[in-house]
Amino acid sequence: MSGNKRIGILTSGGDCAGLNAAIRAVVHRAILTYGWQVIGIREGTMGLLARPVQYDRLDLGMVSGTMMRLGGTVLGTTNKGNPFAFPMSDGTVKDRSDEIIGGYRELGLDALIGIGGDGSFAILRKLAAKGGMNLVGIPKTIDNDVNMTELSIGFDTAVEVATEALDRLQPTAASHHRVMVLEVMGRDAGHIALQAGIAGGADVILIPEIPYSIDSVAQKIRQVRQTGRNFALVVVSEAVRTSEGEAMQKAFADGQKRFGGIGNYIGEQIARSTGAETRVTVLGHVQRGSMPSPRDRLIASAFGVHAVDLIAEGKFDRMVAWQNRQVIDVPLEQAIETYNEVGLDDALVKTARGLGISLGD
Repeated sequence: MSGNKRIGILTSGGDCAGLNAAIRAVVHRAILTYGWQVIGIREGTMGLLARPVQYDRLDLGMVSGTMMRLGGTVLGTTNKGNPFAFPMSDGTVKDRSDEIIGGYRELGLDALIGIGGDGSFAILRKLAAKGGMNLVGIPKTIDNDVNMTELSIGFDTAVEVATEALDRLQPTAASHHRVMVLEVMGRDAGHIALQAGIAGGADVILIPEIPYSIDSVAQKIRQVRQTGRNFALVVVSEAVRTSEGEAMQKAFADGQKRFGGIGNYIGEQIARSTGAETRVTVLGHVQRGSMPSPRDRLIASAFGVHAVDLIAEGKFDRMVAWQNRQVIDVPLEQAIETYNEVGLDDALVKTARGLGISLGD
């Protein structure tokens, strides 16, 4: 694809650190290498749904190095409102996909770069197929659960934040002879809990992929005490279930249910089983914010450049990915077929066990 083209870019789904670095990379590559125009669509697909369409024309003056250091996304994002079943004010749902496709055409776009996770990609791909939109995907999720890529934008920063939390909890745990329980995000996969737990010196790591028993967790706490250490650190992913197999979710005013509460549950169970004084910290959205780590900036920059090159090559319905220390691209369909969970034979699972960390099983 050559000539003076006009490409769009949007961020969709939950925010994370590194999104602005990806936007910056797209603008630099598109303008400096190909001489194209870049249109930043506001609030994800909601910007294409709005009339007039909500967008900004992005130029080099708008994407400085300062922008790369910012968390979140300067374009805004949304994780609500499936356009194929859009919730209306009267309580009904309506298929508004044609309006989004109309917004794409109104902007005169030759291609669209969508930065999102598997849920966003599924919707964008369906829109692209229906409307003949040329789509390229860039993976981002703090959970690192997008398939076909070893890394997604935002994951490294989330692990860094969770590890720092453990670093800060450890002195308090030691000073007060406590068991500190840290609940981290991880809707479908336990990558954050596993990596932060190893890096932060946790004694117990609980992830949704590995069934656990409170007896095993309590036994590990007792073993720690027997070594003469007066404290312990426990990391639990938000998607871990109770001993009865129930998901810990809370209903919110908007009608959605979200994970939350498993940390308190685990803390109470540990206290009952061991008599230890326990305290629980829930990181929540703290993991999404923050200045992006150097690695997230690098991955985001590499992804942004490669996404623009795919458009130049006329390769669509693809997702950029990181494999074996290289940026590649894979079929978007395969990337959303399943999610990237922690495998039982994962190298870091073996590492955790080798360090004597209990995984609760």
